[in-house]
Amino acid sequence: MVCATMRPAVGLQRRGQHLSMIAAVVPRRVLARSSALACGVITAIVLGACGSASTGGASTKSPSPDTAPVLSVKVPTTRTLSGHLAPAPPLGTASQAAAERPESAQFPPADGRSLSKLTQLVSGIATLAAANAVFTPGAQRFAFALTNKAQQFIYAPTAVYLATGPYAPATGPYVAPDDPMGVAPQYRSKENAAPGGLKAIYWTTVPLRSGVFDVLALTREGPKLVGSTGVIAVAQSFNIPAVGQRPPAIATDTLASVHGDVGLLTTRLPPENMHSVSFNQVLGKRPIALLVSTPELCTSRVCGPVTDIVVQLQHQFGNRITFIHQEVYVDNQPTKGLRPQLKAFHLQTEPWLFTIDRRGVIVGRLQGAFGVNEARQALEAALHN
Repeated sequence: MVCATMRPAVGLQRRGQHLSMIAAVVPRRVLARSSALACGVITAIVLGACGSASTGGASTKSPSPDTAPVLSVKVPTTRTLSGHLAPAPPLGTASQAAAERPESAQFPPADGRSLSKLTQLVSGIATLAAANAVFTPGAQRFAFALTNKAQQFIYAPTAVYLATGPYAPATGPYVAPDDPMGVAPQYRSKENAAPGGLKAIYWTTVPLRSGVFDVLALTREGPKLVGSTGVIAVAQSFNIPAVGQRPPAIATDTLASVHGDVGLLTTRLPPENMHSVSFNQVLGKRPIALLVSTPELCTSRVCGPVTDIVVQLQHQFGNRITFIHQEVYVDNQPTKGLRPQLKAFHLQTEPWLFTIDRRGVIVGRLQGAFGVNEARQALEAALHN
């Protein structure tokens, strides 16, 4: 299992009274040789874009530097003697509710300042873990989670800033609502039954062009700002079907095609009901939600939660949309490789959600972790186009 074209998140180093945020850029040739290791060390949590091989099909000449400039964040020396952030207490419902409704006024305007200048406003640090890794020019989804030094998830109002380098003028803030990933108990699978874990995922839409962008996320925790950084690598194009395009007319497995063997259709316990018809039989005739995931075998550990989200939404949308779930591996055995349906879509990571309108055009595409609200928006788009 390897990570796709995802670039490593930020490493944190102490230098005297400064915490230096260093974009630990790993060349693609290194990722190709040691991608299994990269998938484990990119961040302390893995939220998506992890699959069976690197995401192929990219035709990009984006720069891939071996090193990146340092962003130094001045941290008050009165915090702790060790210089580490104290473990944050669990945030209550009110905190998560505030994270779901961030406002631009809660964050400093870029006003032509660089990311380096903006980091001077930061009085604490966090780690950013990207949930998606496929970026092309235009308005693109950027999803992520945040953790503190104790590896606890952070839920608070957050916004994102972008720049082509730490000293280039930044754009933003792009507010990033925290999208809940919880479902009602009757829709929770065995793979998603353990307590704790990721309760919500941040996401926003950012304008991108080909190249590499530095990312600064600012999180409002009371009167202070907590900073985290990352990198987005933007390819000119990918072969993965995108919004506005027509997907390949794949034949997905049904209960009839596997002769009633539900274990070949899904690894979810209990099994979901998304295999009554093949994708190619309804493409261009009905709105479709195509979920590619493997709840039991998913290396990113978010396939179970996002599959539960889609199961819950299936009950809410009823027969207005045809819901289809596609497992990832042949016979649900990773050693046998990817199923031909994934190869037809040029997918080598999981999970993915595609929503297609009745004309047979993709209107929504979500990679990696996603929440209830974003998934609902993607489904609504399939009905209203």
